[in-house]
Amino acid sequence: MSKGRADNSPIAVLLVEGSPLIEAELIHSFAEKNGHFELQVVRSVDESLAAVRSKQPTVVIMNFAALNGDTSDLVKQIRNITSAFIYIVTENSNDILQGLEAGADDYHEHPVNCQHLVARMDALLRRANGAFHLENALHFGHLEIRPDEGRVYKEGKEISLTRTEFRLLCELATSPNQVFARETLLDRVWGYGYFGDGRLVDVHVRRLRTKIEVRPDEPQYVVTVRGLGYRFDGEKVKQH
Repeated sequence: MSKGRADNSPIAVLLVEGSPLIEAELIHSFAEKNGHFELQVVRSVDESLAAVRSKQPTVVIMNFAALNGDTSDLVKQIRNITSAFIYIVTENSNDILQGLEAGADDYHEHPVNCQHLVARMDALLRRANGAFHLENALHFGHLEIRPDEGRVYKEGKEISLTRTEFRLLCELATSPNQVFARETLLDRVWGYGYFGDGRLVDVHVRRLRTKIEVRPDEPQYVVTVRGLGYRFDGEKVKQH
């Protein structure tokens, strides 16, 4: 998992198959951030994969409405080569769930409010780059979490989490046995509070379970508390 930018250089944003309107509105919204972002636009799947590899953007925005073929497969391909935040823009509810399941961090429905999009990008970047100041590793059975290093180990082997998944895990695991409402997790992980969508939490919990649990369908750690939210269970073996 990438720990984020080490300097104050502009945040590189890659827009995949952006319409001229979205592109113009994004440039205007970025200008209001005083150069905080810089935008590159690509028009094809091959171009997008090449740009991700060469430019290593911090954020990738994918306009599903302008893409042909299996858009969720493209999300998977991009996710496999980068820890960048991936935003999908779509008007199809099936695309939303498939895109999130494939590895996207967030979504926006058409028509896009680019000022809102940039504000949400800012919020997520601030949350993800905020360190958990814990010098000691956390041990729960077969799971080891090193918050300051951005690393997670399952049965001694390091596992790959996105920055959003890592933030979600740390929020839960640093307060074991505490129940977190979806709204609380939206605020702490995405920075959205009540303006976000609980589906973001649910999909990310499912993705997290597939990586940290021995049996994701019978989770030992990230447990659903019906009607309330989620809780991190597991007896803390040791902390050193």
